[in-house]
Amino acid sequence: MRPGRPLTGRGVAALLTGVGCAIAANVLAAPILLYVAVLLFALVIVAVVAVRAPRRGGAVTRRISTDLLTVGEESQVAVRFDLRALRIPLGTWRDALPSAVTGDAEGDFPTDNGTSIRYRITGARRGVWPIGPLSLHTIDPFGLAQRVQEFGDTRTVTVVPEVVPLAPMSRAAGAAGGTAHTATSRLGQGSDNLSPRRYVSGDSMRRIHWRATAHRGDLMVRQEEEEASPDAVVILDRAARRWSPHTGAVDPAFETAVAACASIALHLVQEGYNVDVRDSAGTVLGVLRGQEDDRDSLLVVLAMVQPQGEGRDVVTLLDGTPPGPLVMITGRIDEPDAAGLRHGGAAAPILLTTGPGAGALAAAGALGWSTAELDDVSSAWDDALAGHVAPGGGHVPR
Repeated sequence: MRPGRPLTGRGVAALLTGVGCAIAANVLAAPILLYVAVLLFALVIVAVVAVRAPRRGGAVTRRISTDLLTVGEESQVAVRFDLRALRIPLGTWRDALPSAVTGDAEGDFPTDNGTSIRYRITGARRGVWPIGPLSLHTIDPFGLAQRVQEFGDTRTVTVVPEVVPLAPMSRAAGAAGGTAHTATSRLGQGSDNLSPRRYVSGDSMRRIHWRATAHRGDLMVRQEEEEASPDAVVILDRAARRWSPHTGAVDPAFETAVAACASIALHLVQEGYNVDVRDSAGTVLGVLRGQEDDRDSLLVVLAMVQPQGEGRDVVTLLDGTPPGPLVMITGRIDEPDAAGLRHGGAAAPILLTTGPGAGALAAAGALGWSTAELDDVSSAWDDALAGHVAPGGGHVPR
């Protein structure tokens, strides 16, 4: 049955049979066939009127048990449908689902009004997707006529990247474990960071801290205290040339890269790091300081991120301050690109690439990067921490 038609297959067959009987009645001079044709026509007309004539309205509300649905995660949708009609029709309901969400969102319409309809959905692809509208498909008791009505608005569901458990960063030689051990420093500019120190030859007289001088009896000057910079930086390379041309189809390599970005950033937070997540153009995708809202904000941004534009040099993205762990996640990269990939003095630079060209991993390793080919997130992370042999036989250091 095609919902766009007023008649079902049985109804079309009854109508055609009536036409055939009417023609045969004239050709064969058999009045009984004309009576049959009139009866079939009448049944079809009554069926259409019975299904189409009643006025119906309804209010639809949906509640999804999970605010953010992870790829591969299952959630429950509760739909309350309050139908306003003379009687509860017999038929089936169906909630429209996008291709990025799977689920069995259809069934027989309940015989009592105002009840909740429940079904389960599973996230299949990250993004923000609409669920709905709800459609009610009714058929007359003879199965001749049908009616499809849509009720209510849509409700969006946000499918965020899958977060994969990863091995501890402390497994890597030389990697410190947490905020207190890996923070680098720079001179602060705020007044809250000022502290006095003894005057030394060459200090400007304008920096003399008169209150501290009077208190201590020695000439004191203002000295900015050192501020801790972000302990870890995760960079997702979104440069369009690193990924497959945008054709509307899903790029599995980019999806893996986004999942790796989410997994690594949240993993580093769990290990005690403050984490900045940026793209290759310098746009801040997320700032993680251990708060649940920070986590959700990053996942929502990563749910919608796509390849675009061109990237910048990694060192310029660090604002001149080398972090502790620095994780760069990129796509296709050749040997010349890798040979110019500076990490700016990061304590633990890690490069994960979904499409390393010949000699690319070895070239990056020679600059001090720990490298791995990114296919499976967990395995690539283990390879980067442990060090491995790059294609061509060159050993990639940690």
